[in-house]
Amino acid sequence: MTTQNNRESMRYPSVDQLTEMTSSKYKLVIAVAKRAKEIELEEKTFIEHPVNKKCIGLALEEIYNGKVTVK
Repeated sequence: MTTQNNRESMRYPSVDQLTEMTSSKYKLVIAVAKRAKEIELEEKTFIEHPVNKKCIGLALEEIYNGKVTVK
C-alpha cells in the first residue's frame, strides 16, 4: 500500500483531535453536519488548499483549523 492510498483511507483531521477541541462529541457531530450542508449549498469553503474533497471532510478540516467554531 502506498502512502497516498494510506492517506486517502485515513480521515484528516482525526475525530480524536477534534473531540479534544470541543466540550461534546455530539455538538461536534451537529456542527459538522450543519457546516457540511452549507458547504454543499454554497460550494465555498474557508480553507484555501483543503486536504479533503467531500463536504464532511471539509467541515472537519475547517473546525480543526479554527475557521469555524463549535458553540
